Amino acid sequence: MKTISTEHAPAAIGPYSQGKIVGNLLFTAGQIPLIPESMEMVTGSIEDQTTRVLKNLDAVLAAAGTSWDRVVKTTVFLTDLADFAAFNGVYGQHLGEAKPARSTVQVAALPKGAKVEIELVAEV
Repeated sequence: MKTISTEHAPAAIGPYSQGKIVGNLLFTAGQIPLIPESMEMVTGSIEDQTTRVLKNLDAVLAAAGTSWDRVVKTTVFLTDLADFAAFNGVYGQHLGEAKPARSTVQVAALPKGAKVEIELVAEV
């Protein structure tokens, strides 16, 4: 097992790591829209927050030596499913041809008041 850590994604705000590689799979922690350099939340629209979350996951994938085309599954947590269409537009554009399996659920709340959190599993 290998721990993944990069300064290009937000540092863990609790007792967890950004990601773990077990065998040939990467499991990431959920990413919220924190700016890595300042650890400040991106405020504003679901589109802005989703863009930041995906950039954070880009950094974790790169640190693990993999990319979106090797992502097997994402799990998306939204605080309001009414944001799904706007979220999905940003998500689809960012991932391009990558089409991992995905679950999307509405949750009561997310850390630091985020509107979106995403975790993933990828091949390395």
